[in-house]
Amino acid sequence: MSLRRRFFALTYDRSIAKVERAGLRDLRQGLLAGASGKVLEIGGGTGLNLPLYGPSIELTVTEPDPPMLKRLQRKVGEQRPAAKVLRAPAEDLPFEDGTFDTVVSTLVLCGVDDQPRALREVRRLLRPGGTLLFIEHVRSDEPGLARFQDRMNWLNRFVVCCDCNRPTLQTIEETGFEVTKLERTILPKAPKFARPLIVGTATV
Repeated sequence: MSLRRRFFALTYDRSIAKVERAGLRDLRQGLLAGASGKVLEIGGGTGLNLPLYGPSIELTVTEPDPPMLKRLQRKVGEQRPAAKVLRAPAEDLPFEDGTFDTVVSTLVLCGVDDQPRALREVRRLLRPGGTLLFIEHVRSDEPGLARFQDRMNWLNRFVVCCDCNRPTLQTIEETGFEVTKLERTILPKAPKFARPLIVGTATV
């Protein structure tokens, strides 16, 4: 486990606080209003989504990174004690096919090791007609900004441990999801190369 990963987990809530206040929390809240039934959140991080789920949700949260997981478990104990938490990467989730009604991914698909594989896992776990809810920062459709993202991706990976230039929407569609709702916006208070953001719903 790298020192950088530990430091990232330790400072994550504080470093993203102004982004949350500037609009990201509102985006989360609007998105999670669409979660229902048995819900799986992948890459739960430090648990920023926990207070935004409705009371009827049967929630399971996965997180692969031990320093993040430690903080997630603490918050679950305080805010959502009925939720299940386990360590697992999005590419290898230990559940039966069709287990969940909803899968939630917020700022996760930018950081997984194998994005197509992670999305195939999500699709496998959703029942027919199930829903993927997502907020992801992505590669820009504007060529000049996309090239800038490519140049700056090394810095993004170093600072926040993810890629800012992934074609995530394309990958969602190529994995067999039908995108039924999509908003293109920006990640507030983020550097220019990390601003392009998609918020949406996809079904299987």
